Amino acid sequence: MPRRPTRETHSSSGRNSDSSADSNRDYDHDLFGFSSDRVGEPASPTVATDSSLPTQETDGDRPTTGAQSLPSAEPTAKSTTALNETTAGKSVDDQPHLRVVLVDAHSLIYQLFHALPPMTSPAGAPVAAVHGFVGDMLELITRKSPTHLICAFDKSEVTFRNELYDQYKAHRESMPEDLRQQIPPIREIIQAMGIGVMECGGFEADDILATVAKQVESKGGTCLIVTADKDCRQLITDRVHLYNIRKNLEMTATELMADWGIRPDQVVDYQAMVGDPVDNVPGIPLVGPKLAQQLLTQFGDLQTILDNADSVSGAKRKENIKAGRERAQLSRTLVKLRDDVPCETPWDQSLMHADVPKLTAMLDEFGFRRLRTRIDEVFGRTGMAMAQPTATDVAQYQTITDLPMLDALVKRLGVYSEIAIDTETTGTDPRSSDLVGISIAWSPGHAAYIPILAPAGDPQLDRDEVINRLRPILENPNIGKIGQNIKFDLIVLRSAGANIQGPLVDTMVADYLIDPGRRNHTLDDLALRYLNEKTTGIKELIGSGKNEITMDRVPLAIISNYACEDVDVPIRIIPMARETLASLDLDLLFRDLEMPLIEVLAEMEFNGIRVDVDHLASMSSLFADRIERLRTEIFTAAGGEFNLDSPKQLAKVLFEDLGLPIVKKTKTGASTDVEVLQTLSMSHPLPARLIEYRQATKLKNTYIDALPRLVSSKTNRVHTSFRQDVAATGRLSSTEPNLQNIPIRTEEGRAIRGAFRAGPDGWLLMAADYSQIELRVLAHFSGDAALMDAYEKDSDIHTRVAAEVHGVEESAVTSDMRRVAKTINFGIVYGQSPFGLARTLGISKDEAAEYIELYFARYPGVQDFMLGTLVDCRKTGFVSTILGRRRNVLGVRDLTKLEPSKRRNLTEAERIAVNTVIQGSAADLIKKAMIHVYRRMAKSNLRAKLLLQIHDELVLEVDPEDAERLSELIREEMTHVMQLRVPLKVEIGTGKTWADVK
Repeated sequence: MPRRPTRETHSSSGRNSDSSADSNRDYDHDLFGFSSDRVGEPASPTVATDSSLPTQETDGDRPTTGAQSLPSAEPTAKSTTALNETTAGKSVDDQPHLRVVLVDAHSLIYQLFHALPPMTSPAGAPVAAVHGFVGDMLELITRKSPTHLICAFDKSEVTFRNELYDQYKAHRESMPEDLRQQIPPIREIIQAMGIGVMECGGFEADDILATVAKQVESKGGTCLIVTADKDCRQLITDRVHLYNIRKNLEMTATELMADWGIRPDQVVDYQAMVGDPVDNVPGIPLVGPKLAQQLLTQFGDLQTILDNADSVSGAKRKENIKAGRERAQLSRTLVKLRDDVPCETPWDQSLMHADVPKLTAMLDEFGFRRLRTRIDEVFGRTGMAMAQPTATDVAQYQTITDLPMLDALVKRLGVYSEIAIDTETTGTDPRSSDLVGISIAWSPGHAAYIPILAPAGDPQLDRDEVINRLRPILENPNIGKIGQNIKFDLIVLRSAGANIQGPLVDTMVADYLIDPGRRNHTLDDLALRYLNEKTTGIKELIGSGKNEITMDRVPLAIISNYACEDVDVPIRIIPMARETLASLDLDLLFRDLEMPLIEVLAEMEFNGIRVDVDHLASMSSLFADRIERLRTEIFTAAGGEFNLDSPKQLAKVLFEDLGLPIVKKTKTGASTDVEVLQTLSMSHPLPARLIEYRQATKLKNTYIDALPRLVSSKTNRVHTSFRQDVAATGRLSSTEPNLQNIPIRTEEGRAIRGAFRAGPDGWLLMAADYSQIELRVLAHFSGDAALMDAYEKDSDIHTRVAAEVHGVEESAVTSDMRRVAKTINFGIVYGQSPFGLARTLGISKDEAAEYIELYFARYPGVQDFMLGTLVDCRKTGFVSTILGRRRNVLGVRDLTKLEPSKRRNLTEAERIAVNTVIQGSAADLIKKAMIHVYRRMAKSNLRAKLLLQIHDELVLEVDPEDAERLSELIREEMTHVMQLRVPLKVEIGTGKTWADVK
């Protein structure tokens, strides 16, 4: 069962989704380019009664989505018949099943433009919105099977509403130029798709939607309006629904009543009272949504409310309604949509009869490879949209209940170059949990589940028998393995006796590379964003809290469906993810770095590292005494006891009882963070003791007392989890436990590291650490002659910089001068300001500014690199690392218009941009080195294991007899892994404990 909450905590699938994504990242790039091969809500899995499995797939095997249908009953679709054969050549009045989809085009395009990361064509033109819009149109065709598809555009800014009220939409910003450039190609492409286009001068797109919807109703048809505009809620009827394509939700009168508490015929009156500040619709002052709903419930409509204002409760309300009578009537006219727009509806041009050659040529021009494939899938050779399967065509999920069925499955899988795989387990630790079952998918909609542990009465198969029969597939190097957090499955299956081989493909990591700033890359999240489907949540199976059960107790029929979904979703998502990766030039980084790294990380997690529990127990006792002593000293200094862990009580003691000055404030009051305490410690002993107390309690709780509880009962080791999908810079993240945050330079940190030892008695730990890797990367990118010369000569860079900045010989550099230079060197990488440097060094801001000025004067290439990085970032919206890893960064200023001195006070976005290039490139380099070291070790006969990666450091255990050979291997691979403009240097040491490594 994957690790919560990412389902690194359930099986491997990352099911449970945290919805708190960044507010400006509601949508992800290419999530709108849905695959036409999809399944929706699968039926209960079939428990087959014989050993046969499908041997051939046809177009008719493709399952459909579980999305809501259009308002009325659908015509039966034949899987081999063009959708529009029944409508071709007929007038719209002759069609018995008129099903029209209307699109609020400008609204959708704006939505896409602001939601998607930048994307350019091979010619350099912006095309993200084009890509997203075409994907959405294909999605509508395949999901909704309309007879007609029409896009309504706004033709001009001036409409009849502006003539009535000149402030209407007066404050709307002009269209961004990058978006304006994409409108013509969008129109050209959708017309080539056989989608109708409508616009009418003096009217808005919403008026066109209202007009066509009325025409469809009059002809007895049904209409689905694709829009997020709430004005269109007034158009809802039994035959007209609204559709939010992002959420895959239809709005009917029922949903409207649940949301606003009113009927569709009351929407105009409701909006007239509430107003709309975005469109400058005035409304009635102080009448909000709740009051408007109450008034409409009581009186029925706006006119009755206005005529009976004296009957409204509350003197202020009466006054506002009476005073706002004219405003309300004007507002009603503004929000009421016109359904008589004098514009001809292009019925014959909206039948989705595509000009496939023209369409594919345009998609090739824009570099939309995956979309071109989908055009062929949707339109076929005839150019007419192909009928989609009906709701009776569901995913073909099977439960393997005997060995003959398993053998048939293995035979079936052997013909595929890629399969998707997932495991279900009894817990979240892949090393110690029991294997409950294995699910495998071989094509979209086709999956099987093999139960190994099941409730009494349900069939299950012997684990070893299952592994042995699956081994030809699992260990076949020519069959790729797709999964969601597939590292989890590698460890689970290795513990069960199978060593997965073949190219690895992870949808979680793919999505992370596409948008590293997004907080969630879980399977539930991906299914919703890429497929518009809601998957079964883990809590629906096992519950939560006291009622939570393990996966082996879930009834077979339920877990089988869930497990098959875990492999079906990734195998359907990965084609879209690959298309996006390629369009962003991330495909090689994904294939050649992040995917091979999974095998390395799985090996490290499987190995774990030995921890001396007795050593930690001794430390715990000492720390407990120390913490108690600190508590006593703090209470004595404070003049009484209080809750040391309560910021509110601490603030009272510091700023009221002791009268210390407030350094800074937060929303809740005076701050007591570590920076404040450091400042206050200059004038009173209590803050210094508080800092020491916090550090001691954190180390005791986080490591000294926690690590023994995390030691595996099976291996007597701690098995941390390395995450590829957390840090936006590309750095690895360590969790459960986090071994990257153990202090390095403090006495306490070294004592904790002393608990980590080599596994076999007599072996040694070895640490290989890149020397100043980020500064070397800075030298490489900046090409600064002085900085490169220092590394070419293997000089002490901090002494060299100190000498350069202070204008003295290196022999005359003092320890204090070197300390300042070291702080400046690393501060530059993180875009530190004069204020930040001054605070770190305890000097004045002017003195810090002078140091920075001197640094850039001596190393001008560094400043040029930073400026160039930020100028490019402002232009493209992203920065790239040495291997092409991308991170979108918004908010970079136009530094070319600022004076040189002002350019150095970087904003947070600018610091992130520069730091990502440096730190992210260092992450690329260490990841590549890990792969090279791992592969060399696998080919050697060295008695050694790779255990940990702590940012720029690799930790291994080795037999002393092989230590020298291993050291040579590591140095060779790490120093030659990438050709920089300066040499790479690696410091390698050994010791009995991690703290002893020298």
